[in-house]
Amino acid sequence: MKSLDTPLLKDGVFYVGVKDWNRRLFDALIPLPQGTTYNAYLIKGTEKTALIDTVNPGFEAELESKINNVSSVNQIDYIIMNHAEPDHAGAIPYLLTKNDKAKLVCTKIGAKTAQTYFKVPEERILIVKDNDTLELGNKTLKFIEAPMLHWPETIFTYLVQEKILFTCDFFGLHTAYGLYDEEVAELSIFAQRYFGEIMMPFRGYGLRAIDKIENIEIEMIAPSHGPIHKNPTKILDCYSKWTRGETQQKVIVVYVSMWKSTENMVNQIVEVLLQKGVQVSLHNLVNADLGDIAKDLVDSSAIVFGTPTVLFKMHPLATYAAHLVKVLKPPMKYGVVLTSYGWSKGALAHANEVLGPTGLEVVGAMEVLGPPTESDLEKVRVIGEELADKVKQNYAAK
Repeated sequence: MKSLDTPLLKDGVFYVGVKDWNRRLFDALIPLPQGTTYNAYLIKGTEKTALIDTVNPGFEAELESKINNVSSVNQIDYIIMNHAEPDHAGAIPYLLTKNDKAKLVCTKIGAKTAQTYFKVPEERILIVKDNDTLELGNKTLKFIEAPMLHWPETIFTYLVQEKILFTCDFFGLHTAYGLYDEEVAELSIFAQRYFGEIMMPFRGYGLRAIDKIENIEIEMIAPSHGPIHKNPTKILDCYSKWTRGETQQKVIVVYVSMWKSTENMVNQIVEVLLQKGVQVSLHNLVNADLGDIAKDLVDSSAIVFGTPTVLFKMHPLATYAAHLVKVLKPPMKYGVVLTSYGWSKGALAHANEVLGPTGLEVVGAMEVLGPPTESDLEKVRVIGEELADKVKQNYAAK
């Protein structure tokens, strides 16, 4: 009987990844409310053994122990590097010191990255390209180049006989709970957070990758974060929508307010949007979760951005949020900017400067001195009605 610590996924395919229950921040940026996993997979063929991906630095001994439950680290013939980021490739140097025969399998770009980050000798690298195969005896690995998901060297590995697609970060999500998708109740929510945080700026590359795997028979998708997808259609359907930039009849509202002036305008436009039947996701930047904002950016048709003026600029929290929108490149079409000031203007001009390159159609923009008057709030209501109409018309036209 195999150890419970090394689950058997399919014939000759073992899960040897680890759970990081306590990690709460990724890339010094992304909140991890449920921790994460670093998934790795051992494939034992009749002639050769391959390890797909490794683990984050600090978990090398646990990875080795799990491999040794079913084989031995020194029996590994190939280490497949689907992606060179240290959370997946960080244990490569450790494994190569434990095994003097294993070859690192990666793309040409991946080879340069492995030499730079992990000092892998050139003679221990086997370079593969799109549609190349690797025989393990009774099992065949096929490689699919998937650049910019989300680094340039990324590949997918497809186990032909078992119909498993190993995709590293693509189709992943951050949670330490569950081995399989059916064990994670809020799978689509965590998947959408992850897509917004990591993959949304690369939607075009993601769409091309989905096209490349469209005619491949897939019974299981095994990413390198989160649960394994035993029901791949669900995550494939989600990613198909998200990579195409499909949006909902929904507006995301992000704001910060110091003396309630901006907040009063925000509350007014939110009320109008809800009255018009538009879904609203509201985020006060003082206590907002970055992952939740990223999640709502994925499928919102518009954004309402609210900020007071601080020293001729947007509030620092609003500046950060505006740059986030700029770099994540969400598919939304419309925007509204609501700003207030005390003794000097500047937030509106700053917002236009930062958000201008996003190409959003600005439905309305206001800059109010002090608390908004009833006349000011009436103007906000008019902007809200126009925004709601545009969102609904855009949704109906799909």
